[in-house]
Amino acid sequence: MRCKVTGVLLCAFFLVLCEDAEAQQQPKTFKVGWLESGTTDRGSRLEEIFLQRLAELGFVEGKNISFEYRSADNKLDRLPALADELVHLNVDVLLTTATPAIIAAKNATKTIPIVFMQLAVDPVTAGFVNSLSRPGGNITGLTNIAAELAGKRLEILKETVSKLSRVAILWEPKNAGSAQTWKESQLPAKELGLQLYSMEVSRADQFEAAFKDAIKARAAALAVTPMVLAANHRKEIVELTAKSRLPAIYYRDRFVESGGLMSYGADLADHFRRAADFIE
Repeated sequence: MRCKVTGVLLCAFFLVLCEDAEAQQQPKTFKVGWLESGTTDRGSRLEEIFLQRLAELGFVEGKNISFEYRSADNKLDRLPALADELVHLNVDVLLTTATPAIIAAKNATKTIPIVFMQLAVDPVTAGFVNSLSRPGGNITGLTNIAAELAGKRLEILKETVSKLSRVAILWEPKNAGSAQTWKESQLPAKELGLQLYSMEVSRADQFEAAFKDAIKARAAALAVTPMVLAANHRKEIVELTAKSRLPAIYYRDRFVESGGLMSYGADLADHFRRAADFIE
């Protein structure tokens, strides 16, 4: 009887060892929260580049990494709640792709690492990091310095359009990156001898009226600032630009892919690829 008990105990002991060993062998699934100000573009070329780089680093979706996607669909007032939701899901890292989303993520957590992509403003000036060399805190990432390139885009427009004197700037006041680009456009415009016309919009249904007003104001060219609203309605903007016969320069090459004239900005494919390195 004693032997039987010992045998049962030994079996139970080995079962516990086996279960413990199996649990140890199972890799931890890394959970990423992806917070978008606009609409999540699943399956896009940029996301494929990001996932491909993650695979190169040993992270495969469905195997040892998972994603929780949340998008505000251009309704920026939804971002704080979406950020809080991701924090409560105990994600290991928060990915953000636009300035409003970064602000929401920053306000939602001081401990979960936040990685930003496509940031249009200087992250130091915006208060996201302490310095470029030593970010500090829980926030790091990549900036496309779109605001700082505002002057260069105006310069290219003036070189392209003969006798250009008045340029319309399409911008959104609620978007920090867009507003900063509008601000950064003032001095270089003055140096180039250009007058700027403000095409201020907050909703997509304001685009058509904004273009009509720009034509009435005798704007002869257009510069589009970095904003989620424009990115998610780029085809409409390109069509309105063509209809208004306005030579335009954009901040992303995707506008050119949609039929736009030209763009000048950072290589976002490289940004998405390099952003994956922060996950490692």
